Amino acid sequence: MAPVPWTIDQIVSATGGEQVSGGASVSFEGISIDSRNIAKQDLFVAVKGANHDGHAFIPGVIASGVKGLVVDRRKVGDEEIASWTQANICCVAVADTVRALGDLAAFHRRRFHIPVVAVTGSNGKTSTKELSASVLGRKYHTLKTIGNLNNEFGVPLTLLRLNASHQAAVVEMGMNHSGEIRRLSEICQPDYGIITNVAPAHLEGLGSLEEVMAAKGELMENIKESGAIVLNGDDPCGLKLGASARCRVVYFGQSAGADVRGLDIQNKAFGTQFTLVLPDQTIPAKIQIDIPAPGRFMVSNALAAATIGYLTGVSAEDIHAGIAAFAPVHGRMNIRKSRQGFFIIDDSYNANPGSMEAAIKTLVTLKGTQKGVLAAGDMLELGADSERLHEDIGRIAAQSGINMLFLTGEYAAAVKKGASKQGMTDDCIVIGEKADLAERLADVLGPEDWVLVKGSRSVGMETIVHLLEEADKST
Repeated sequence: MAPVPWTIDQIVSATGGEQVSGGASVSFEGISIDSRNIAKQDLFVAVKGANHDGHAFIPGVIASGVKGLVVDRRKVGDEEIASWTQANICCVAVADTVRALGDLAAFHRRRFHIPVVAVTGSNGKTSTKELSASVLGRKYHTLKTIGNLNNEFGVPLTLLRLNASHQAAVVEMGMNHSGEIRRLSEICQPDYGIITNVAPAHLEGLGSLEEVMAAKGELMENIKESGAIVLNGDDPCGLKLGASARCRVVYFGQSAGADVRGLDIQNKAFGTQFTLVLPDQTIPAKIQIDIPAPGRFMVSNALAAATIGYLTGVSAEDIHAGIAAFAPVHGRMNIRKSRQGFFIIDDSYNANPGSMEAAIKTLVTLKGTQKGVLAAGDMLELGADSERLHEDIGRIAAQSGINMLFLTGEYAAAVKKGASKQGMTDDCIVIGEKADLAERLADVLGPEDWVLVKGSRSVGMETIVHLLEEADKST
């Protein structure tokens, strides 16, 4: 499908910038912030990220044949503008290129009259995004966030991929400070929003669970009047948010007060089964759902996706089919069996106290009577509560019936302390570097045993998974 073109007038209008060079008749086929793979027909927005400033790559971008730029007016001089004028390079100068990127995405989103779903929450965002896109995809050609492009760069870049073939979109929104969800939802202008849950996460930037709830609740400020916010009816914070909502509220959950309910949950070998109950006497009102991913927490994610399907007119049969077609994202509860016969649960992508506890419960369910081991790294961005929350995880792990803990990171001792208080003996707790842990895990795990690998993104717990897989290949 051909991209929707951009005129220079639209770019100036969207960003509130000033055209400082180039002609008035030029147009562009797309918008990019990546100098490495930009097409000649694209407009280059020179954003400053955590590691690089796009302004440094402008000469290379121009040399590759690109004819359009959006720049920070404070970072370009008259000499550069004169050279761009001579080379017929079209340049729009703005006060803030990151904001301009978002403004361009918001302008582009308004060109499409399709349902847009925004997904946020402390846990389960990506799985819920994938499930929602799979459900909507049964009826609509659906755009979705790729990977974890869920921040001030990722959300605009996702929306800028919209073209005339799309009939719906599902956009994931992450955050680590107050005001971030507000800005992202301003850009996204969602018809429907999902807040999966509210749990202790990003406390370093927000301070308390109440502040996390308020930050997630910013999504509700920009839901369209004709739309709805989809909230977790089993989460006390979800109920609090619903009470303050100005838009329509639809609850999902297992509780009797939920509009879309999940009943009769059963753990299967590598998945989860439940009965979906839809409101309004939908035919069929009840349907058996099979999620191809383990963990009772996945029922909550599937219910949120089912609610979006219900609100957008997807049939119960297609909701079932969409959930059944779900494929777990890499690093999120992926399970594989080694040649030695033990199972690796790769949940290494990220961690906070809520997701860690849910993953531990899943490990205990899956291992049955076999040995279960947790290989855990630090949970980051928890601020002053870090020690206590890590100690809590040690306590929860010991109480759950996990056989051993393999720990690495700054807070490994805190996890050990919590586990020791609950009676786990020192010989069942190993602390070390990731390579050492992987080597010892390979010795400890036997056929039909289970190991869960989990930690915050920047801790790099996937290293243990890779080392176990490499050891597996060499046997």
